[in-house]
Amino acid sequence: MEGAPVFEEFDPESDCDCPGCIHRRRAMTHALPVRLGGHPAAHGARRALVVAAAAGTVLGGGHVLPAAASGTAAAPGFQGAPADEDPGPGPGSPQGGTSALHGAPGTPGAPGPATSAAPSTTRAQIIARAKKWVAAKVPYSMDSYWSDGYRQDCSGFVSMAWNLGGNEWTGSLSSYGVRITKAQLQSGDILLFHNPANPEKGSHVTIFGGWANAAHTQYIAYEQTRPHSRVQTTPYAYWSNASRYLAYRYKGVAGGTAGGSGPSTGTRYPGAGSFGPGADNKYVTQLGKALVGRGGARFYTSGPGPRWSDADRRATQAFQRAQGWTGKDADGLPGPATWSYLMTGKGRDIPRAGTGAGAGGAQGKAPAYPGRGVFRPGRSSPSVEKLGRQLVKRGFGKHYAQGPGPSWSESDRRNVEAFQRSQGWRGAAADGYPGPETWRRLFASAR
Repeated sequence: MEGAPVFEEFDPESDCDCPGCIHRRRAMTHALPVRLGGHPAAHGARRALVVAAAAGTVLGGGHVLPAAASGTAAAPGFQGAPADEDPGPGPGSPQGGTSALHGAPGTPGAPGPATSAAPSTTRAQIIARAKKWVAAKVPYSMDSYWSDGYRQDCSGFVSMAWNLGGNEWTGSLSSYGVRITKAQLQSGDILLFHNPANPEKGSHVTIFGGWANAAHTQYIAYEQTRPHSRVQTTPYAYWSNASRYLAYRYKGVAGGTAGGSGPSTGTRYPGAGSFGPGADNKYVTQLGKALVGRGGARFYTSGPGPRWSDADRRATQAFQRAQGWTGKDADGLPGPATWSYLMTGKGRDIPRAGTGAGAGGAQGKAPAYPGRGVFRPGRSSPSVEKLGRQLVKRGFGKHYAQGPGPSWSESDRRNVEAFQRSQGWRGAAADGYPGPETWRRLFASAR
């Protein structure tokens, strides 16, 4: 049985999420004076136009001034396409072409080498690098560079995760990969949409982190988009232009497939004899370090080390149960599947102590998630009342003066927020609007 992590991220409320309204809000932001919240870049552009007009210069329709970033985000419950529409290279492009790492040896910003050389890396390393940006919430920008030298847009994010020697763009990333099918997707691969006719319209790229459901209609996407790096459950292949996204595998990924294919990858399963009572070898240490990285640090009072211990067994079992495995599949002894998941970054992390998530057999027991749109002001649904009753049952109903009932209320939101915070979530992940993971934990972990 294969599982995949489920994440959720929410954006601040807005009046309407349709493309027309989003465009109008951006235009309004640029029309306002700076003192009233308008974008300074827009006023600079207007001043430039005035000067150009005074000089008798005519700007043709083919010259498009790049739009400044809008601070408006999608409302809770709506996860739309990102604002990252990756412009191609050329004069006037905010992103520019391929370039050296910013601040790297040589001339910063100089064109990078025209080569498809691919430094070797592993799937686990790709995902680990992506997670660093997500944890740091690196702000989205098409002309700024993070401390590691990579450009803070979607293609710079992939260049960083793939450990490329320079910054690429959506029109060049494919040269570092090989085309694969949907069925071949594994963690660390990418889904790329490059619009050659007009690169500024829709071009985007995400990192595939694993399937989020058994039907393979949703996956975990690591991506760089406004306002910052994020990871979340995403419909395959993307929110918009889904049919135009192509899957690529990085040429330099060690082994090519999950689990690796040679001793040099460090991901080949060493055999059942390497684990269990009496085992004392480097693979036990490697296992322990991987478990710590996936949330198992609380099981170790020292180490991990080369000598097999009960801490290794309990941490392994917790990871196996987090995938929804039971019986012999969750006996605390790593088999090929457990080893592959740990070494390639697949599956769900070990839940925090006390959350109950990942308890044997609990996965998949929650009622069907009704969708984010149900939980919004003014909406009424039996699912809202079902949510409220479960919150009360779990001890998170203190904000109800009466009820719960079928109409979404501020009391519901505050109780959901309290539950989310009990899971150790903060910020946008604890905004009181239940996503799929909140729903799953609220119901499944109670069993």
